[in-house]
Order: sequence, then structure tokens, then C-alpha cells
Amino acid sequence: MAKIVLGMGTSHGPMLSAPPEQWDARVPADRMNKEHHYKGRTWTFDQLVKERANEGLDQQITMDVWKKRHAQCRSALDELARVWDETKPDVAVIVGNDQREIFKEDNTPAMAVFWGDTIVNNDFDEEHLARMAPGVAISVPGHTPPGGAAYQGLPKLGRHIIEKTMGDDFDITAITKMHGDHTPHAFGFIYRQVMKDKVVPNVPVILNTFYPPNQPTVSRCYDFGKSLVKAIESWDSNARVALIASGGLTHFVIDEQVDEAVLDAMRTRDIKGVASLGEKIYQAGTSEVKNWVPVAGAMADLNYKLNIVDYVPCYRSEAGTGNAMGFAYWKA
Repeated sequence: MAKIVLGMGTSHGPMLSAPPEQWDARVPADRMNKEHHYKGRTWTFDQLVKERANEGLDQQITMDVWKKRHAQCRSALDELARVWDETKPDVAVIVGNDQREIFKEDNTPAMAVFWGDTIVNNDFDEEHLARMAPGVAISVPGHTPPGGAAYQGLPKLGRHIIEKTMGDDFDITAITKMHGDHTPHAFGFIYRQVMKDKVVPNVPVILNTFYPPNQPTVSRCYDFGKSLVKAIESWDSNARVALIASGGLTHFVIDEQVDEAVLDAMRTRDIKGVASLGEKIYQAGTSEVKNWVPVAGAMADLNYKLNIVDYVPCYRSEAGTGNAMGFAYWKA
């Protein structure tokens, strides 16, 4: 039977793939956004500035701080890549989300598993790059190699996961092709930043964390992780498997209290405690914490040791917008 030999979790936000000198590129868009999610409700940019005036966020958005935190993030990613290379898994199952990259508003499954032969990650043309939000286009090389790439899927394991999790009462959408031949950045980031373009056969598992009304709850994601482990370990193969979470932590508004609660839940192996914060917390970018929940829950069940490589809150404005970056791995 297959054996899970490694668990990983990493943020994948655009700031990780952009130089610190470009970290403020999205601030004009932040200022225009009238619905920033924070503390379970929505805020305007100016309301956030007023609410957080006593937090000293102006000290978090200097170039010196940005350079230091950028270096921390790159060092953490280097460590994950080192652990990956040292462990040398044969295959991977990656839990991530889609942000209208392959699914559109007219068709957004709650949970999907890719079981096709080939994962195509085409590069974007200049017209498409020009339509991207400020601060996003510059990050594309972080998840899509120049000229694009095609990676090997794992149809047998993908189908096995679909069948076994369906047997545990999860309604899974089965997909064999990515719309537009563009891999969601949640997965492309892992291929480029952790696997360093030496991509092993893998199964993308896609959760709809972002878009109402069919977002799986934290508890549902936790239970799905248990089913996912059972499926992987019952696969008739001698493969050594990595289970990886891609996304998070709090963003587009950073909330270090929420991040600490998530990290503490992983430390204490009480993943269900993340649910106690309430579903209203897990909206917009912070919803990607749900990609970590199945993996962290699975690692707790396997009794694997948690190694938190780093936690780096990368603020980009006095309103607290930005991305809190988390990097962790689990081994037996």
C-alpha cells in the first residue's frame, strides 16, 4: 500500500513572487476595495486605517522591513525545497483552491479532484497579463515557467481518491482537463517553488474556499482530510506520497490573532479548534486556511511531527492589507 512520507503547508501569495520594491503595487486597489474582510465583517480601507491606528502598522511598511521579510520568506521556501529534495517523494497530492482560473461563476464545484493524464500550465500572453490586477502580473513567473509546461498527472490515484472519498459521503467533482490549459497558481506555485520544476506525478485536489454559496466549512475540510488519508493509504502501490497544502494564511487583511490560533491548533493537534473562530472569518484570501485543514488534520492523525519553518506577516499598507505567510512541514 502507498505510504504518506511527508506533509507540507505553504502560502502562495503574489508578494512571495514579487521583489519587495513592488509590494505596494496593490495598495491602490486596496484603497478602492469597499469590502475588505476582517474580524468577521467587511470594511473600507479608510475604516481599517482608523480601526487599526494604534497597531503601529506604519512601522511595518518601510522598505527595510519589506526587504527583511522578503528574505525570511525566501529562506523559508528554500527550506521547504530542501526538505522536499531530501525526502524525495514519488508522487504528491496537493490541496489548493481556484480563483476563477479554471472554474467560472457558472460552474464552481465545492470539491474537485483532477484525475487526468496531463496537467497543462501554459504561459499567459501579453494581453492577458495586461488585464491582471496591479501587482499580480509580476508574480506570474512564480507559478508559471516561461514558455509554460506540462506535468504528469496520476489518473489511477486520482480515480482511487474520488471513489474512496465518495464512499465516505463526499460529493466530488471529477475533472480531467483544466479550463484554458492554465494551472491554478495554488498548484503552479508548488511545482516551481517547492519542487523547483522537477515535478513528480501528482493529483490536484481543489477546494472552493473563496466563492459563496458552496464553500466547504472548516469542519467539512477536516473530515475530508481523514477520508483523503484513508484513500491514499489504501491505494495499491508502493509509492511514497507527499500531501501538500497551498494557500493562506490571513489575507487580504492580515489578522495575526487568527494566524496564531491556526498555528496553535496545529501545534496542539486540535485542528477542529480552527472551526470555533466561525465561518465568517474564512472569507476572501483567509479562506485558504481551509486548504491547510485537511493536511494538518491528516498529519495529526498520522502522529507526524510538526515543524513550523516560519511565520511572516507581510503588511503592505497602514490598513493592514497584505499577506501573512506560513511555512511548515510534517515528517514521521
